[in-house]
Amino acid sequence: MKYHSLNNNSEAVSFKEAVVKGLAPDRGLYFPEHITPLSKELIENLDQYSNEEIAFEAIKQFVSDEIPSNTLRQIVSETINFDFPVVTLQENIGTLELFHGPTLAFKDVGARFMARCLGYFNAKNTEKVIVLVATSGDTGGAVANGFLGVDGVDVVILYPSGKVSEIQEKQLTTLGQNITALEVNGVFDDCQDMVKSAFLDNEISRQLTSANSINVARWLPQMFYYFFAYKQLYKQHSNIVFSVPSGNFGNICAGMMAQKLGLPIRHFIAATNVNDTVPQFMKDGKYNPKASKPTISNAMDVGNPSNFIRIQKLFNHSLEDLQSIFSSYSFSDELTKDAMQRIYNNSNYIADPHGAVGYLGLENYQLKNDEFGVFLETAHPVKFLDVVESTLDKKIEIPKDIKEIITKEKKSIAISTYEDLKSFLNK
Repeated sequence: MKYHSLNNNSEAVSFKEAVVKGLAPDRGLYFPEHITPLSKELIENLDQYSNEEIAFEAIKQFVSDEIPSNTLRQIVSETINFDFPVVTLQENIGTLELFHGPTLAFKDVGARFMARCLGYFNAKNTEKVIVLVATSGDTGGAVANGFLGVDGVDVVILYPSGKVSEIQEKQLTTLGQNITALEVNGVFDDCQDMVKSAFLDNEISRQLTSANSINVARWLPQMFYYFFAYKQLYKQHSNIVFSVPSGNFGNICAGMMAQKLGLPIRHFIAATNVNDTVPQFMKDGKYNPKASKPTISNAMDVGNPSNFIRIQKLFNHSLEDLQSIFSSYSFSDELTKDAMQRIYNNSNYIADPHGAVGYLGLENYQLKNDEFGVFLETAHPVKFLDVVESTLDKKIEIPKDIKEIITKEKKSIAISTYEDLKSFLNK
């Protein structure tokens, strides 16, 4: 499998090169040159296969022979060794819980898969690779946990000061070892711009790669969720609609990749907070990125979502084709809190702010009688403790692992400019 840049000004590279480089030299995102659908026999009989078998079949063409099959099977097994349950809340609505991994967030899957791939590729190298990543909330903790102690890899995480929750911040600033947190005076988009600039700066002497969803090894494994959910539902519900809380749009793009592999998903909804670049695009076909605005669903505070270019590529930049299977809506913090209250009152279920935005997406879409809607619950409510408890007027039990993190000392390095980042990387 070869990967080409979506800016079309760089040579095609292997999976290994795409993972190690992260971003193409022309600043474009890597994209697979072809997508081969899986066998109909597999798709029609998903419930007869284990999650490990399904995930291996979904990912193997994108890795090809660059990782031996036995090793890739082991990587997949270690990546998804926790549950992905669909919980039914109403007759026609359920939620896919993606917070049962080590950092209680959906990004555990991509981070664990990428860490193991990079560890395999870097096993014989004497020079360390720096994994450089920007986070709006959950990515940092998942990447930090996934790469903690991996030989030959140092991790540098940029996060916007004061714009992540306390638990999210502790998850990425308390681990030590090969993990360093840089606290940026700015918003997530500033962090992401710094990361992209660093990749293209010839004056940085260290080998850099990214663990944001711009990296193919972080992005592609997110396909697994959709297969696992479909496996649980397709015997009872033939027309499934997914509503995905969306920030950088890697998660929903991976769902569309699963659809291209043959998974018969009826429709996708990208539910955003007030950072509504994509919802506006779907109305008028004009892509106008803007500065991100802080919200209570902070992991989605992205004004220029990197992965939307991949979605456009999947549909040959045809707005009409995209609109046929994709909708996008934005919601305010007030509507998000109202949804959290209604979900709890009606179903006795505690949703985090991001999941609540996904639920609102299903409401706005208005499911047809033959459709079953699934909104993604992308993080455990405890990660947004203040918002959840004040909204629901209810105390949330804090898991033991999180209690231990909260008591640890935060260690971060404050930076304000790209030059600060560059100086740190060249130490």
